[in-house]
Amino acid sequence: VQLQAFGGGSVQAGDSLRLSCAASGRTLSSYVMGWFRQAPGKEREFVAAISWSGDSTYYGDSMKGRFTISRNNARNTVFLQMNSLKSEDTAVYYCAARTSHNFLTIGRLGEYPYWGQGTLVTVSS
Repeated sequence: VQLQAFGGGSVQAGDSLRLSCAASGRTLSSYVMGWFRQAPGKEREFVAAISWSGDSTYYGDSMKGRFTISRNNARNTVFLQMNSLKSEDTAVYYCAARTSHNFLTIGRLGEYPYWGQGTLVTVSS
């Protein structure tokens, strides 16, 4: 599966932004989907993930209550709605896919074999 993330940009603190991840090559419904981010000088970290059906969602601690992951399998697209953005949310955001449904490892980078190219989000305070 090939993934392409888009929707990043420059916003002010407190603003909202919606990222999208479009999949091609295979139907998205076969995959658990995740979002990760990497800030300058920092390691890539888990942001959110969503089950095949969309019934279950998971979030990194600093994103809970502000970010919402969703998916539209008919459109082969996954979304990340980001509200109340903070300067510390500045990062390159990546979407990723995995076939494993072991949700004990949902936040582990190494468990995702498929990655998109990333989209930059810059939040100014």
